[in-house]
Order: sequence, then structure tokens, then C-alpha cells
Amino acid sequence: MEINNHYFYVLECRDGSYYGGYTINPERRVEQHNSGKGAKYTRARRPVKMIYSAEYEQKSAAMRAEYAFKQLTRKQKEKFLMEMSDKGFADTEEFFKRNE
Repeated sequence: MEINNHYFYVLECRDGSYYGGYTINPERRVEQHNSGKGAKYTRARRPVKMIYSAEYEQKSAAMRAEYAFKQLTRKQKEKFLMEMSDKGFADTEEFFKRNE
């Protein structure tokens, strides 16, 4: 039985905005966003580039991270992205708990 890995990812859009999402295949998902077959939000903001992704064993954990990211203000999203890039891969759940 093949086990799927689940990903929470963040895209930077052409207009500088951020989009958070969930997928099991990050490369394919970016291609979908850039071909106009991704989320409605990103269709008018192409091209997009992936600037962050985190892998999870469980879909529910990845989707919790996506939801938590979408609840952040722009300033908090920038702080999240800076902290995650400074630490390399870091515990996203820890960040979201600290910033509730």
C-alpha cells in the first residue's frame, strides 16, 4: 500500500500576495496554478512561485496548517515565512500556537 505524503504550501503571486494551500504533489500543483487550473485566487495573479512547503504524514495536520496560515494577517504571514526560512524546516504548528 502506497502512503501519500501531505503538504501545506505557500505561493507568492505576481502581485506580491501570498496563497496557502494543500496538496499531495507540490510540483504538479504549482503547474496547475500557473496553467490557470488552480485556485480562482491565483488565476488572475499568475505566474506564482512556491516559496514554502512543509510535509506531513496526515492530511488533517497539513490542512490545519493551511487554515491557520489563512487566518494570519499579512504582517503575521511575513513573520511566519521569515521564521521558517531562517530555521529551514521548522515546526509550523509551534508557530501557529505561539501566534494565536
